[in-house]
Amino acid sequence: MAAETIALVGESGTGKSTALRNLNPEETFIISTTGKPLPFRAWKKKYTPLKKDSEGNWSGNYYVSSKWDAIIKILTIVNKKMPHIKQVVIDDFQYVLSYEFVDRATEVGYTKFSELAQHAMEILRYSEQMRDDCKMIFLTHSENVGDAMNPKYVIKTVGKLLAEKVTLEGLFTYIFFTKVTEGDDGKMQYKLLTNSDGTCIAKTSFGMFDEMEIDNDLAEIIKVIDAYNEGE
Repeated sequence: MAAETIALVGESGTGKSTALRNLNPEETFIISTTGKPLPFRAWKKKYTPLKKDSEGNWSGNYYVSSKWDAIIKILTIVNKKMPHIKQVVIDDFQYVLSYEFVDRATEVGYTKFSELAQHAMEILRYSEQMRDDCKMIFLTHSENVGDAMNPKYVIKTVGKLLAEKVTLEGLFTYIFFTKVTEGDDGKMQYKLLTNSDGTCIAKTSFGMFDEMEIDNDLAEIIKVIDAYNEGE
């Protein structure tokens, strides 16, 4: 069995990272591509840097890198050496692509775009090979490939190879898109779309969620997914 992959997609500031707030840190590992602070109280106490002791034992649940090969090494450690971890989060996955693109900006030709696509695919392929009791969660930005009148939001990439030749959305088991609206009290409400509303390609299994819009709470989402898979 392959590990389940979950994507949370949306623009910056729409609640992707906040959705991590209720995950159990004892069972969660976060790979941050930017090292930016997490937007919830006491996150530094909950998520501590990965380290290895003199006896070869690994501890910690947080690592910062945007390098594709470093990310795969961390996933390998979690997969084989840290069985207590039940969900791995890659925060701001698109920066794996965009940072490498900037680093290689002076290179001419299309080879770098092919390699960028290959590196992103290597992470996704390894993610599918993770333990089947460990969910892989990707937080990433969206892009409007439609227009203002007829928007069509997809997972943002760099270059045309991933966008045109590889349907990234097809590699995820579940995709949630962020939606921010103003409530009756004037406060902003941060929700996640469980299925397409005609403007995006959100997807979940048939009958998994009763509502089109749900709270941006990954802990609750995982409970629903597990219950659905068990037939509860």
